[in-house]
Amino acid sequence: MTDISTFSTIAEITVSIHSKRISPVEIVDAHLRRIESLQPKLNAFVHLDAGAARAQARAAEAAVTQNQLLGPLHGVPLTVKCCIDVAGWPCPAGSLLRKDYIPRADAPLVSRLKAAGAIFLGNTNTPEFLMAYETNNLLNGKTSNPWNLAYSSGGSSGGEAAAIAAGCSMGGVGSDGGGSIRVPAHFCGICGLKPTPGRISSTGHFPSGAGAFGWIGVVGHGTHSGIYPRRFDSDRSLAGLRQHARTGG
Repeated sequence: MTDISTFSTIAEITVSIHSKRISPVEIVDAHLRRIESLQPKLNAFVHLDAGAARAQARAAEAAVTQNQLLGPLHGVPLTVKCCIDVAGWPCPAGSLLRKDYIPRADAPLVSRLKAAGAIFLGNTNTPEFLMAYETNNLLNGKTSNPWNLAYSSGGSSGGEAAAIAAGCSMGGVGSDGGGSIRVPAHFCGICGLKPTPGRISSTGHFPSGAGAFGWIGVVGHGTHSGIYPRRFDSDRSLAGLRQHARTGG
């Protein structure tokens, strides 16, 4: 196995997994360790399903070992905004009124990403009902900007942007009507894409039937490295968070 980084691109990771140079177990564990270290500072996650992610990573590793047909995102750890349904996970959309809502089925986009081999780590914070350019709410609290913890991560996909920028996720799914992907991506120094309306199914998104205010899109580190792209310049630091992760401070 070779060295891996939570700041590697998805293209790099998928090539390495398909060629057996790294294991899905290694890359998922690296991200979970990163989350464990940084979540207390960032508060990017609403729900983390580490046990299921590790089990899926072991199954993905077995598929590689057995030379099975692999999907384009096989073993890639992703995250999703907490207004998009994932079966069995809380989906509060930042509101106390939805704190007990647990979807029974995945949103179509989530199902398609899983079918492509992606491993979902958890879902991420958003302002109440997605209605703010800062990610803060009475249910889960404020998500901080990984470049400076005193600053906002933006909204409403602020949890996604903070998690990806901090190396806690390789890429993610948000939603955007008036900038809810693009603004937090800008705040956190990554890339956010609002796709052509209707290009990605919005079934399973809250609020439903939101039209132009509920288009689902992607969040990542750049536009040059494949599906859900992400890259990070190695000579930059994230408000000391890399040092925190190394030292446990």
